[in-house]
Amino acid sequence: MGARTKARKRAMDMLFAADVRGSGLQELLAAEAERAEHEPERRESWNYARQIVLGVIDHAAEIDEEIASTSHGWTIERMPAVDRAILRVAVWELHYNDEVPAAVAIDEAVEAAKAYSTDDSSKFVHGVLGRLSER
Repeated sequence: MGARTKARKRAMDMLFAADVRGSGLQELLAAEAERAEHEPERRESWNYARQIVLGVIDHAAEIDEEIASTSHGWTIERMPAVDRAILRVAVWELHYNDEVPAAVAIDEAVEAAKAYSTDDSSKFVHGVLGRLSER
């Protein structure tokens, strides 16, 4: 697994945990920073994971509006928490990180949905992100 894929997974984990626990992302970022400092194998992916989470925090309203406007028949609140986290990471990459091609952001999100969510989630994630990338 590449460093950016690991970073996306770490960002997704932090977003998911904050969503499910109702805790603040800043607290989770601090805890992850501490872990990265003491676990060298985490350092490589930490910077990009942090960048993603901070980007999602900074653009939360816009990101959720983008997701809500393209997820036909699903509100943000009705989506599985893991799908919300996956979509938030991918939408941030699509709209706020010019270094990541749209196809890569979409493919990484679809693969994450296949690995960590429901059987139908990868199709749902692909549909939402496909519509967003066409805009």
